[in-house]
Amino acid sequence: MAQEMTGPGTGHGLLSSLAQRVKGGAGGSHVGKKGPLEGVYLTQLIPTLLILILSVITMLSCSMALGTVSLFNHVAGMALGIAAAVVIWRYDYRNLSNLTTALFVVSCVLLALPLVPGLGVEGDLGGLGWVHFGPFRFQPSEPAKLVIIALMASACAQYNGKIESFADYAKLCGTLLVPLLLILVTDLGTGLMIFFSGATIIICSGAPRGWILATIALIVGVAALVIITSQIEGIPHILQEYQLARLTVFLDPEGTASEDGYNLQQAMIAIGSGGLLGKGFGNASQALSGFLPAAQTDFIFATYAEQFGFVGSVVLLALFAWMIIATVLLAMKVESTFSKLMLVGCAALWTFQVLESVGMCIGIMPITGIPLPFMTYGSSSMVTQLAAVGVVQSVWHHRQKVA
Repeated sequence: MAQEMTGPGTGHGLLSSLAQRVKGGAGGSHVGKKGPLEGVYLTQLIPTLLILILSVITMLSCSMALGTVSLFNHVAGMALGIAAAVVIWRYDYRNLSNLTTALFVVSCVLLALPLVPGLGVEGDLGGLGWVHFGPFRFQPSEPAKLVIIALMASACAQYNGKIESFADYAKLCGTLLVPLLLILVTDLGTGLMIFFSGATIIICSGAPRGWILATIALIVGVAALVIITSQIEGIPHILQEYQLARLTVFLDPEGTASEDGYNLQQAMIAIGSGGLLGKGFGNASQALSGFLPAAQTDFIFATYAEQFGFVGSVVLLALFAWMIIATVLLAMKVESTFSKLMLVGCAALWTFQVLESVGMCIGIMPITGIPLPFMTYGSSSMVTQLAAVGVVQSVWHHRQKVA
């Protein structure tokens, strides 16, 4: 079991100071009380359920206009996700705190599955990130997200909130780097999600600021080198052609009129045409009339915004903010290092997905195909997002033993 966080490290100091300011909030007053919902963290669950309702409404409109969308499949994926969340809620997640090696192996296996001949298949927009098992197709990188969050939380918890040795810091970075390299081969967008959540956990584990800034500078330099070399003929390219095209459109706004920028252009038109209150349910004439590719997946926010407008978009983003802040507040209340870092990882995962998925629809973030949590069509993503909710609920359910 993870030990208590006692050191004055960067992450511990941040979480501790914030915890003192919100003492008595985030459901803290409920600790010790008995009741039928005593084991449920309603502060985080309520916004999640409201988002799921908006998801069903949005996907119903998609199923009415797009022959490739099945509302039944969407709801079935939601049911599987809820079942997974309930199982995880009841499970004592702290059993994972000492399984660093096992979690590392599982994450690597999941991310390597698409590379196995006969199993891996390409997605609709390119990229070998899917696996076929008989009639079923899923993305192993989706459950790998949660496994890697548990992996990094387990690996970082042993330092009790303060990483004093650079060798230890390098070891943690290396632990994250191995699965990251495996996923970057098949899926750049998922790789960014894994990197952001894993890096956030390392930062909140008490890594010195100077090491963090140096690492960020190194990453920026390597990323720039990769992008530049991927545009030079005659040398090996790390980025695939479709990945480079998406980044090129983001870096060159003038390119939105080209074929590569068509999706971005149509998404922005759809959002803009929604106006203040939207066109109404089922009236997404831009998104659901064939003009916007991937209207039910990559650009689901544009589809939603066209129907429900600026006001509806603000409501949806407010629900996401409510859910994420509730998760962070719980992280500040529990005492176990492992518990804190698990919650931080889940909050970071949701935060990055929302910012990237919404940002790419309005042209302020690269187009990476990252799903919008609970909204995007696809069972693999839905089950994983709801399983993450189960993690948060499990921490709350076991909080008296944790604190």
